[in-house]
Parts: sequence; C-alpha cells; structure tokens
Amino acid sequence: MAGIFEDTADLNELAEALRSGDAGERRVAILDLADSGLPEAIPLLASALSDDDAGIRLQAATALGSFDGVEAADALTRALTDTDPGVAQAAAESLAELKDPASADVILPFVEHPSAFVKEAALRALKELRRPEALKPALGALRDDDPRVRVHAVGVIGFLKLEESVPALRSAASDSDATVRRAAINALAFSQAPASADVIARALNDPEWPVREVAAESLGRSPGGAAAKDALVARLEDEFWQVRLKAIRSLAALKIRSSALAIAPSLKHSQPNLRKEAAAALGELRASEAKAFLEEAADDIDADVRKNVRWALGRLD
Repeated sequence: MAGIFEDTADLNELAEALRSGDAGERRVAILDLADSGLPEAIPLLASALSDDDAGIRLQAATALGSFDGVEAADALTRALTDTDPGVAQAAAESLAELKDPASADVILPFVEHPSAFVKEAALRALKELRRPEALKPALGALRDDDPRVRVHAVGVIGFLKLEESVPALRSAASDSDATVRRAAINALAFSQAPASADVIARALNDPEWPVREVAAESLGRSPGGAAAKDALVARLEDEFWQVRLKAIRSLAALKIRSSALAIAPSLKHSQPNLRKEAAAALGELRASEAKAFLEEAADDIDADVRKNVRWALGRLD
C-alpha cells in the first residue's frame, strides 16, 4: 500500500518533519507514517521513540502496533522501559498485537527482565506468537513473585497446548493467588488434556467465586467433564448466581439429563439471566420431568426468559 507515498521523497520529507521543533508537525508525521503501512516507516517511527516529548513517544509506540516483524518488536521492547508509564503501556499494548512468530526471538530475553511490568508485557506478546521456545522461560516465570507475571506465564503455557506443560498448569491451579488459579483452570480446559478434569472439578470448591465460576464453565468443554456431574450439581446451590449459571450451562453441554430437576428451581431465581439459562438447559436436555416448572415460568416478567421457556416447551412436545 503506497497511500500518501508516491516516492522516497515523501519518506524523506516525513523524516525531516520528525526533526521539526513543532510537536504538532511531528505528530502529523507519525500519523502519516502509520497510515502508509510501508515497512520503511518502521525505523522512522522507532526513532520517534527517542523524542523529548512523551506524547510523541506514546503516539509512535501506538503507531508501531500497526506494523509487524522483528524490527517493530525490537523497537517496542526497548520502549517498555520508557520513563513515562503511558509510553511503556502503549508499547506493551502494541507488542501484544504482533503476529509474526519471528518477533519472539527479540521478545524472549525480556521474560527475565528485572521489571515485573516488562516481564508481563513480554509474556503477553509471546502468548499470541505461540513459539515452543517460549515454554521454558514461561515455566520459569511461574515462580515469579508477582502474580501478574504468573498469570501471563500461564497464558503462554496454555496457548502452546504441549502435553509436557500440563503438570505445570495443574500445579498453577493451586497457586496462592486466585487470578493465577483462574487462569490455570481456563488453560487446562483450553489444552483439552484428558487428565485435567479432576483438577478442574476440585476448583469448584475454591474459596474465591471467580475461580469456581471458570471451573464450572470449563468442565463443560473438558474431556472427562461428565465425571464431575455431582460436583456441578452441587454448584447449583452456590451463593453466587454467576457460578450457578456456568454450572447449568455445562450440565446441558454434557447432556447430564439426571440434573434436570436440580436445574428447574433456578427458573424462580431473582436473576433473569439465570432463569433464562435454566430454561435453555431444560430444553436442551429435553427434560419432560421439568415440564411443570417450565409451564409455571411461561409468564415470567422477563421477555427473554419467556422466549426460552417457549422454546424449551416446544422441545418437549
């Protein structure tokens, strides 16, 4: 795409504009370089990351998110240590947009950077690149003191879907931090490892409801999830309706017909989202034994609940 660029003279003009004493002119030059989409714009944008004006550096870091490849990755990783937090954050967000696997070669060393922020940003970028070489540094990052680093390490490991990484994910499911445990449970389900359902099922009793919620959801898409049907049914009494909803959804996905009468009382819950999910699940299960509950819910005050109830009753008929 040539865009505004007709020849190299245009690039030279923008390079000159980046050296202007007028910050506004430098900003316009960065926007034009970003719009060009030309690889030749990358070194010019990288040079703008050394501008005295933090606003210019931030704009350059954001603009580099429109490009890909090792050169862009190199510039952005260096910008992670910018003295201005806004610039560093923009660089981290642009790094996460990279799609060229070759970029990982530049990013990998930053997983061992002294700064937790830099490590977190590097791991976040590596997750999408899915390079097997990222497994070893990610496993090391699971021992980091900062839970945010451990969360993103779990993300890298989970996305790789390597059988040898499953023990590390199972261990992370018992992390002292709830956000790490939640990420690990989600990663175990994503990996589709057959031996993970037991760990996910144990998380249904986690003291933190967001962990129980992701466990209830994950069992519905986990090999062997049906073995945890009793534990899922028990979560239908959870104090948080969000956990109940995900348990209902998984019981329906796993076709646990015997759970129908345990799901039916949720048709009377005060939360309409839960009532809607219960009606849909009973229809999915073709639960004729719950027909009376559905008929009673046919006049629900919520239109979406009534719609799902009608659909469910139609499935029974």
